Amino acid sequence: MKQLGVLILIFISCTTQAQVKKDSNLFIVLKKQDSIFFERGFNQCDMNYLESHIANDLKFYHDQSGFQNRDVFFDNTQKYICSGSVKKPIRKVDANTLEVFPLYNNGDLYGAIQKGIHHFYLRETGKDDVWTSTAKFTHVWVLENKIWKLSEVLSFDHQDPVDENPKSGIEKLLINSNVPALGIGIIEHGKLTKVEVYGTLDKQTTAPYNTIFKVASLTKPIVALVTLKLIDSGLLGMDEPLHKFWVDPDIKEDKRYKKLTPRLVLTHQTGFPNWRYMTPENKLSFQFDPGTKYQYSGEGFEYLRKAIENKLDKSIEELADEYLFTPLKMLDTYFWWKPEMDETRYARNFNVKGEEIETEKYYEANAAANLLTTVEDYGRFLEYTINGADLSEDLYQEMLKHQVQLRENDFFGLGWEILTGFSGDEYALLHTGKDPGVSTLAIMFPKSENGYLIFLNGDNADKIYEELLTNRLYLGNELWNKR
Repeated sequence: MKQLGVLILIFISCTTQAQVKKDSNLFIVLKKQDSIFFERGFNQCDMNYLESHIANDLKFYHDQSGFQNRDVFFDNTQKYICSGSVKKPIRKVDANTLEVFPLYNNGDLYGAIQKGIHHFYLRETGKDDVWTSTAKFTHVWVLENKIWKLSEVLSFDHQDPVDENPKSGIEKLLINSNVPALGIGIIEHGKLTKVEVYGTLDKQTTAPYNTIFKVASLTKPIVALVTLKLIDSGLLGMDEPLHKFWVDPDIKEDKRYKKLTPRLVLTHQTGFPNWRYMTPENKLSFQFDPGTKYQYSGEGFEYLRKAIENKLDKSIEELADEYLFTPLKMLDTYFWWKPEMDETRYARNFNVKGEEIETEKYYEANAAANLLTTVEDYGRFLEYTINGADLSEDLYQEMLKHQVQLRENDFFGLGWEILTGFSGDEYALLHTGKDPGVSTLAIMFPKSENGYLIFLNGDNADKIYEELLTNRLYLGNELWNKR
């Protein structure tokens, strides 16, 4: 059995030509699998997930601690990695070193070999992660009932740190910015490949992989896509008058309400203010004729929600579950604080000074704000959207169309702002979210099918965005310069 690891290494060295390209579907899937498996099973100690994603005959070879079978590996993980000790071991992969080699049997893919370099740290609440070692690894993944499971592990060539901690910068930046938690999701070539959560929920409790963030106006793209799904299904018209289903009492005497349509709502051309409570009268009113110009409005999305719910006799929660949340397995996404939501995973919100803001719970849906979700759930939504969202081609292109111009190289489509003028003739769909103690960004580049999302639970976010965009993320420097 111990010869197996040597045979694997020989196989890799002798079949370099079998390595798949880094933009291939298999490479991207295995990169995501590595990210999620070790973040959830090792870093966050989700033992149920770990147990269901390791093969029954797992073999683990370590150059310092010897051989472990499945039972010993699982017990040691509980005992030494997930014991609740003040200092918690953490593992991070160097994604640039990943290589993937497919395994076929008579032409059928049954597994893959993945190799690379990973780093190990000790994490202690309130302190920077301490880099303890670096090693090479070779993993054999097998497909069992369409689930990737870890079957063979070689962890070898462990070395002491030789340079500055390569991953400590983000944690240090969060502490210096008085922002406890950061969630990042990465889309590469149309696939969600990375989900990472840094920091703490409340400056004390380590933020888990499946931290629940409030994402403010990132609610709107969800509702926009539900609306497009209804249009694609023939249940709603893009330019159908909404007054047939809803007229707000505040504007019933202003006949301009007859001009309101889903298109005008999704492009923010309703003529409404952002929120009526922000006006002196505290009443909804038209500030200009609908369809004549752009003005960002949460009220418009709420107007659309009420019209759709009245027409279809279904709530926005029911429609979102039917068209998005259930099919995409977005099982940790909520419009409001439902009893089944795990509040212990909620990232509490902090102001510029790093002071905790009292949590305000909501108990009814708002189509424009207050969505509660995880990085992985919203990442799945972005992945789905960038791949066409199962919309008809004509409607998907209508979503990407420059419906209204905001500034030079800046437009609004259906539910998304559209920025043009990136290098390589690239363009971006983006949306942001901002509430007290909340700062979020979701962006997609349809030409390359790359994208990312950033969730922060604090107000003092500028330096964090600058670091992430200018140094770490696709075309981020160009995006930062467009702000």
